[in-house]
Amino acid sequence: MDFGRSDHPGVQSQLDRLADLSVPDGRLGLDTIRDVLARLGDPHLHLPPVFHVAGTNGKGSVCAFLRAMLEADGKSVHVTTSPHLVRYNERIRVAGKLVSDEELEALLQEVLDASIGQGPSFFEVTIAAAFLAFSRTPADSCVVEVGLGGRFDATNVLKQPAVCGIAALGIDHERFLLTPERGAPDDPISRIAFEKAGIAKPGSPLVTLDYDEGPTLEIERAVLRVGTALKMRGREWHASLDVAGLHYADFDGALELPTPALPGAHQALNAALAVAMLRHQQQISISREAMAEGIRSARWPARLQRLSDGPLAAKREVWLDGGHNPSAGEILARHFAGQRVHLVLGMLDNKNPDALLGPLQGNVASLTVVPVPGHPCHQLEAFGSNGVAAHDVPEALAALPEDQLPVLIAGSLYLAGEVLRLNNELPD
Repeated sequence: MDFGRSDHPGVQSQLDRLADLSVPDGRLGLDTIRDVLARLGDPHLHLPPVFHVAGTNGKGSVCAFLRAMLEADGKSVHVTTSPHLVRYNERIRVAGKLVSDEELEALLQEVLDASIGQGPSFFEVTIAAAFLAFSRTPADSCVVEVGLGGRFDATNVLKQPAVCGIAALGIDHERFLLTPERGAPDDPISRIAFEKAGIAKPGSPLVTLDYDEGPTLEIERAVLRVGTALKMRGREWHASLDVAGLHYADFDGALELPTPALPGAHQALNAALAVAMLRHQQQISISREAMAEGIRSARWPARLQRLSDGPLAAKREVWLDGGHNPSAGEILARHFAGQRVHLVLGMLDNKNPDALLGPLQGNVASLTVVPVPGHPCHQLEAFGSNGVAAHDVPEALAALPEDQLPVLIAGSLYLAGEVLRLNNELPD
């Protein structure tokens, strides 16, 4: 777990307290976060309209599109996402601005002091701090990204969001999300859908992409259990992308929207899901022009990001992606279809080493394996016999041939954060 480092002594002292937290292995449930929030005056009950987003891949991008569209319409927006890439502050955006060091120190101290004896996790403290900040600063809306799963995620204490959304599904976090449980489906991807659909709430429309039969059935069961409306792509709304742009339609009419600025064809569906969430809730109105502008302006670091000129990327085309599961590998393979790349890969040792290398096998001109700083990670031998090892990313880049092929640095968001720091591209 990356608890973060800060140049601010007060913030660092609270991050050190966060690092000392431990959670009983296998603990599930929302009792602890509810108890902590109760000690803080239940700030989660005093938020502006909430957009709650789950999913295996793409949920962060959906949050980025939602924020950009709402801000393009002149709305002030609170946002909490995870993980952070370089600074812990990235997890909490208050009315459009990253939480300041001074405010962050006070928030973490207040939550940690209130949590004594409760045994909260790192993420539970983070979410409590975010909700506390959001409850104290006026804003028009709140975008909340699920951290892990959905059913037992700390964000799932929210009572009645304006709308909930589920992005793309894939296999990830198997240890937590695929543990056998009575009453849960055995099929892995259906079980993932079961966990994600746990964010469904009475009176809050659940807006989703389209999925295979098993996951669809689990999502349908979830909305029936809580008594809310399901708005699924291919049923209540439709979206497609061609050279003219993004075409969206639902029962209220059609929209012709621009192609997302975020690279990758998959971002069109993430943008469309954000549009569908806005269109299927009743608490905030937003113009078509703002939706279009948000699609053009949204930014989401370390997701198929082309690095700017800097210490790491001054002389060649370098791409960065923090994806680490098979679905992310397939997205990267589609983006680089027919193109050879130099792959610089670092993956945590609890991830499938073939998740990216398998889909990208036909694209790889060379493979260099690097460590993920501060984390247990796979060594070169985990990726077969066709690669080389380097001590770090700068060494890996320096050893590449001076050809015209692009470089892809991938495998871990923790590695991505280190790359951004080294290239002087701090997320703002």
